Amino acid sequence: MADVFVLEVLLYDTPIGTLTRVEGDRTLFAFNEDYIADSQRPVLGLNFKDSLGQLITEFRPYQTAVMPFFSNLLPEGHLRTYLAARGGVSEKSEFFLLWLLGADLPGALTIRPADGEALPPLADSEEDRHDDDDERRAKALRFSLAGVQLKFSAVSEATGGLSIPAKGVGGSWIVKLPSEKFAGVPENEYSMLTLARLLGMDVPAIELVDINDIENLPDGIEGLKGQRALAIERFDRLSDGTAVHIEDFAQVFGLYPDQKYAKASLMNIAAVIAAESNEVDIAEFVRRLTFNTLIGNADMHVKNWSLTYPDRRTARLAPAYDFVSTIAYIPDDKAGLRFSRTKRFDGFTADELSHLAARARLPETLVLDTARETIALFYENWARQKNDLPLPKDVITAVEAHAKKLPIF
Repeated sequence: MADVFVLEVLLYDTPIGTLTRVEGDRTLFAFNEDYIADSQRPVLGLNFKDSLGQLITEFRPYQTAVMPFFSNLLPEGHLRTYLAARGGVSEKSEFFLLWLLGADLPGALTIRPADGEALPPLADSEEDRHDDDDERRAKALRFSLAGVQLKFSAVSEATGGLSIPAKGVGGSWIVKLPSEKFAGVPENEYSMLTLARLLGMDVPAIELVDINDIENLPDGIEGLKGQRALAIERFDRLSDGTAVHIEDFAQVFGLYPDQKYAKASLMNIAAVIAAESNEVDIAEFVRRLTFNTLIGNADMHVKNWSLTYPDRRTARLAPAYDFVSTIAYIPDDKAGLRFSRTKRFDGFTADELSHLAARARLPETLVLDTARETIALFYENWARQKNDLPLPKDVITAVEAHAKKLPIF
């Protein structure tokens, strides 16, 4: 095997840089000179800007894991293991995972081998390879969706159904499968996102679909037949297939996925939105923060918040996703991230919001008024909708018991 491999990094189908792997599984990213020289260049990510807003062009090498921006394009957990195994690469070698999955990444990025080789080298040694390796790799799914839940990129059929593309590339919907550990997660997320939309939040199109009605699901998940999955329209794909660039806040802060709970706070996210966007997005941030506190979402980490670049240069808060009442499954009195000073749900008070607003340089009146409005709308819509949404009784009970403990306003 050669010691040096090079991957081209493309943004909106235009080469902007390279990822180079050298001996020892070390990788180095470099921008192309044309991208550096372009004063109107599309934004790759906020973490590539210095304190003066200038492009950073020098980067250190990384070992095994690629630099955090690219690492966060890859799946985690079971999804990562599943896709790596089907593609015949090591789930630990992120360079080769990007090679395998780079044709369909989140946002407007694509990654391809500079020498044109379609598939990366097999992870197994020659003596460990099997006769069916080539056939298995030919059926490998070639997409990447960040996160740990088993999910697939899908296309909407003319008949109204969903189909997983043969290579898993090019879908405009995400299909999130049921959890083997917790019952009714798709129904939970569907209900919470539906409520969020009723409260005025920006939510993509969503559907609950019977798994039996999804075509081309890969082997190995037959045990899920008869259950329902959550289908979410991808907000990083337009109706004509054009990609819209996005980045999550782990990428913004230069954090690896395993740091998604520990190295940043909701105040830090708010500060970026205030600096890069506008008051519409600030109000949307406060609505989501308040709503997820009310439903008891203890898993709202930095990768559950994203920015999008609709004009390729200006950051806006991306639509909402991953809204689940986690306390229905695992009782918890703390949020995934600190608000400003505390993670405790019962610490989400007017004083805590005022502190967050001051630290993040948000208009305090806008923050407090938006939170009050969201709380009022939540109770109004919850009372009307809870029994019509596909929520088990234990989820309803858990949310209502949780909300009674919150002293907010």
